[in-house]
Amino acid sequence: MTVPALTTDQMREVDRIMIDDLGVALIQMMENAGRNLAWLAVERFSPATVTVLAGPGGNGGGGLAAARHLANRGIGVTATLVKPVEEMAGISAHQAGILQRMGVVFEEEPQPADLTIDAVLGYSLQGDPRGRAADLIRWANGQPAVVSLDTPSGLDTATGRVGDPCVRANATMTLALPKTGLRKAPGMVGDLYLADISVPPPVYEAFGLKVGDLFAAGPVVPIS
Repeated sequence: MTVPALTTDQMREVDRIMIDDLGVALIQMMENAGRNLAWLAVERFSPATVTVLAGPGGNGGGGLAAARHLANRGIGVTATLVKPVEEMAGISAHQAGILQRMGVVFEEEPQPADLTIDAVLGYSLQGDPRGRAADLIRWANGQPAVVSLDTPSGLDTATGRVGDPCVRANATMTLALPKTGLRKAPGMVGDLYLADISVPPPVYEAFGLKVGDLFAAGPVVPIS
């Protein structure tokens, strides 16, 4: 399937329209992302164990939501955070708190697993990753299988610039529509999938895009 792409600025506007104009809360979109990522992780990789690497922003929140859904399916899940739970805020902190109450283990240092979920950095990245985020990206690149949420961490979604460091994913599940930079770095993105986070097709008409029934076959579709 070939679908149009959005610039980073256009994706920010899609998020604004969803929240401010339609009243779809960020936590709803995050939940959709996490559920779909967990589904893809199981269908594509069939892991018995999963390590989730999560940043403090919305991307990390989606990864933590995926951890919950994977744990509910009986998969051995651990999570490693860019920031300690007590330093997180907003919806990502909410997702982390749920996992704590469920008894999901948070590891200070990530543990090898059948699959690593990269939810460290999202489309708001500017420049190269630094500090703890950079360390987790480098660790991920030594693992046997990695799936990235929305974009490989370290990739500039506007230009396709590969940061130092940048996750080299086996697969990437992007949200709403692909970001323009993803198509400029296929070697980092791996197999590209598109996930439904409940954006109505008319939202894209503000950008002159007609997307049709993208998810007629299901909430996660492979795209070229």
